[in-house]
Amino acid sequence: MAITAALVKELRERTGAGMMECKKALVETDGDIDAAIEHMRKSGLAKADKKAGRTAAEGLMIIKTSADGKTAAIVEINSETDFVAKADDFIAFANAIGDRVLASKPADLEALMAMPLQDGGASVEDARKALIAKLGENMSVRRFALLQSPGLVASYMHGSRIGVLIDIEGGDENLGKDLAMHIAASRPVCVSEDNVDPALIAKEREIFSAQAAESGKPADIIEKMVDGRINKFLKEITLLGQPFVKDPDQTVAKLLKAAGAKVNRFARYEVGEGIEKRTENFADEVMAQVKGG
Repeated sequence: MAITAALVKELRERTGAGMMECKKALVETDGDIDAAIEHMRKSGLAKADKKAGRTAAEGLMIIKTSADGKTAAIVEINSETDFVAKADDFIAFANAIGDRVLASKPADLEALMAMPLQDGGASVEDARKALIAKLGENMSVRRFALLQSPGLVASYMHGSRIGVLIDIEGGDENLGKDLAMHIAASRPVCVSEDNVDPALIAKEREIFSAQAAESGKPADIIEKMVDGRINKFLKEITLLGQPFVKDPDQTVAKLLKAAGAKVNRFARYEVGEGIEKRTENFADEVMAQVKGG
């Protein structure tokens, strides 16, 4: 059967794939569009599996908030390059996932990936694999957080790479946004000292003790030095202990007290944090391509 331009155009419109890929699929299925779509889906899944081992440390953050402001979702979706992270298809995929998390409140990432991306459509996982086949890069839905508050969930986005949600009671939306911006800039680990992992404190105490011991001072002085270092450390990593970025003369704890507000919890995500990126020498990469050719 002759593969006409009209046939290729129809397949492109139905799949969103490239012209050459559509033509190839039609040739292999003798012009049967439905068979070509099935063939492309199978081929796409195979391509996605092959790309699964490639590092995806770029991407973007998506935040979605309910109409009443009491529930919000933050999702990190990764790609291999910043170029793909700016593609319309990738952005639409990320937004659809944010909408799904907010609407369906999945228990965990596994549950999210099994849900339909859009009502009645393919699962998030199948949609991810199809997009990998289309855009040619590995992609992952890395993590999400869903915050619900009796007060409000404020948010802040720094570009598309850092996102913050904060569950706050009392105060107002402006205070919530200011605190979300503070969290984006100051990177607190948790809300208060009560939330700090005792193992982390023990580890820091061990390090500070070893450093102080080199001073040669008496044991009781060393103990006071270590206690002082621990107190300073706790103020640095807790939201309530940090100086407020807009007014460093007061801590966040004092700011909240003056406003009659409290923070229950927060989520701060930064694209690619904690992912080990592979670095390659450009000259070596070119040489590898030459040798491969």
